Amino acid sequence: MAKDMTLLWGSGSPPCWRVMIALEEKNLQGYNQKMLSFEKMEHKSEEVMKMNPRGQLPSFKHGDKVLNESYAACMYLESQFKSKGNKLIPDCPAEQAKMYQRMFEALTLNDKMANVIYYNWKVPEGERHDSAIKRNKEALTAEVKLWEGYLQGTCKDSGCCLAGKNFSLADVAVYPSISYLFRFGLCEERYPKLAGYYNCLKERPSIKSTWPPTWLENPQTQDLLKDV
Repeated sequence: MAKDMTLLWGSGSPPCWRVMIALEEKNLQGYNQKMLSFEKMEHKSEEVMKMNPRGQLPSFKHGDKVLNESYAACMYLESQFKSKGNKLIPDCPAEQAKMYQRMFEALTLNDKMANVIYYNWKVPEGERHDSAIKRNKEALTAEVKLWEGYLQGTCKDSGCCLAGKNFSLADVAVYPSISYLFRFGLCEERYPKLAGYYNCLKERPSIKSTWPPTWLENPQTQDLLKDV
């Protein structure tokens, strides 16, 4: 089953990590995989372009079915392998609604996070402005405070999950992004609920086994988001 699957991925990439967590949660180990380097531009290689004409990672294939959007791949895996591994979509309508809301709301978090972290990469040197950097950080700060607020109401018995008592697609989608924030220096003391969520799920088998290898090799965090 998993032998018919191929995943091309990059270490530390939240979209790639989502798909890997979903595969682990559904007990779909043993798939074909290859870690590629963004720094070496391997995501633009012919191998990737054949699967993903955008030249992006992840590139995921099951049989003759290609799903290169991480959300699509995660939802597909849950839909096609409902009876395997852990159930990732709750039956409760209220929990299911919250799961989908948090999943897709995280796209805004990802966008605002990228505007800060990748500003120098996305904007040519002559077009960079301190005012834009400040504006992007203010927007990210407001977004992070929103998510800190969401976790204020999380039940202590919920196992640190975003949409009810059980780990769901919301956590598959959002956890890598929260981890990325702390990797780039988000202050745990300033955001204790987010830090609690981040640390609580660190030891979950699907997360621990797919922890970015480059992060394991170099656990030193950066300080880019220390003032967010």
